[in-house]
Amino acid sequence: MKTAAPPDTAASLLIQPASGYAGDVTVQLAFAWLQSGEAVLVDVRTDAEREWVGYVPGAIALAWKQWPGMVMNPGFDEGLKGAVPQGIKAVMLCRSGVRSAAAARRANELGIEAYNILEGFEGDANAQGQRGQRGGWRFWGLPWKQG
Repeated sequence: MKTAAPPDTAASLLIQPASGYAGDVTVQLAFAWLQSGEAVLVDVRTDAEREWVGYVPGAIALAWKQWPGMVMNPGFDEGLKGAVPQGIKAVMLCRSGVRSAAAARRANELGIEAYNILEGFEGDANAQGQRGQRGGWRFWGLPWKQG
């Protein structure tokens, strides 16, 4: 397992521009913000994903879409507004960074400064279609639990 890069490295401090939300950030920068109290982590994966694949301790569990069927969570807006304190950034996490980008756009519409975490929890799939070997929260050795 790789260890997380120090949060002050140049690569981890970059915020990539994004359309409709505050930006895309590396897992290292998101973790640094969490440690400093600048942000809260919102895990927008389904309950099943968090249970079977793993979760980040202390993250706010708020599914963007619900299992089964992957239908929109009708309580997402209210849950998000209740979970993110005024003046605190929200860093959004999903499996690979796709749903979390959509959730960050919605958070922005609600007046919340929101960022998408690049690579997500599991990272991109490799040539064999497997995740967890090409980036992501777990890959970089950041805190997580399973079960």
